[in-house]
Amino acid sequence: MGNFWQRLFGRKGEPPPEPKGQATAVDETHPELPVHLQENVSHVEPAQLIVGCSQSIGRQREHNEDSLFTLNTILAGEDDNIPFGIFIVADGMGGHQHGEVASRTAIHAMSAHLVSKLLVPFLELPFGQQDMSVQEIMKDGVKQAQQAVIEQVPGGGTTLTAAFILGEQVVLAHVGDSRAYFFPQDGQPEVITRDHSLVKRLQELGQLTEQEAAVHPQRNVLYRAIGQVEPFEPDISTYPLPHPGYMLLCSDGLWGVISDDEIFQIVSTAANPGVACQELVRAANEAGGPDNISVIIIYYPK
Repeated sequence: MGNFWQRLFGRKGEPPPEPKGQATAVDETHPELPVHLQENVSHVEPAQLIVGCSQSIGRQREHNEDSLFTLNTILAGEDDNIPFGIFIVADGMGGHQHGEVASRTAIHAMSAHLVSKLLVPFLELPFGQQDMSVQEIMKDGVKQAQQAVIEQVPGGGTTLTAAFILGEQVVLAHVGDSRAYFFPQDGQPEVITRDHSLVKRLQELGQLTEQEAAVHPQRNVLYRAIGQVEPFEPDISTYPLPHPGYMLLCSDGLWGVISDDEIFQIVSTAANPGVACQELVRAANEAGGPDNISVIIIYYPK
């Protein structure tokens, strides 16, 4: 299994890069956990991902342009104990033709590619019949999603944020302004994706403050999205998965109306990731629900 791991995360077996500000494992006491998790967090065997998801049309839209995909499995035995997951959120771009079809098309193309290139080799014997790194596979998956949307949904567009988890590593592929977060159990919310939006770029250039960006009339305009004819490079990044801790993927229908602190509060106090997702959707709708809402939460209690 070690060779399989090396081939996936580095073509020559080098360890994944460690980005600045990465999340790290924390003390085993976990005083912040809900009581039911405090009791069980040290006794989850085999090690596994606990996953929830939820979606809503919102209160001001007539149809749902978001799509999501979750695949969560595990290979456990005497010598191996490896959680495996693929998680994707796509948000069809408002104002474009068939945004809902674009998001669904991108999800289908990306998930099919990752299942064939990552899940199938993971399950085959002998392990490790994969010559490409995960980073290369994720990048190729984005290219396939891009080509599928251009061919099947001319004029359509979508964001795409995909996470592949194997053991304690996560690789992200990201285009647009859907987001991925880490919530270390004793830390602060950390956005680990970069919004490919006009207002975010203006913020980075010092031309807008965060407060001005939040109410800017062009805050939903993206300069990078699946379906654009112009060539672009997706953001591909590798991180250690925080444990115990949470990873969250969501469309801007959530993060655009609920603060990071409120998201963290709901996630960290809910009974489980499924309940947390439902509570986040409820909170976004109570805040006005101006857009479709999609959220996936992955909890790694090891």
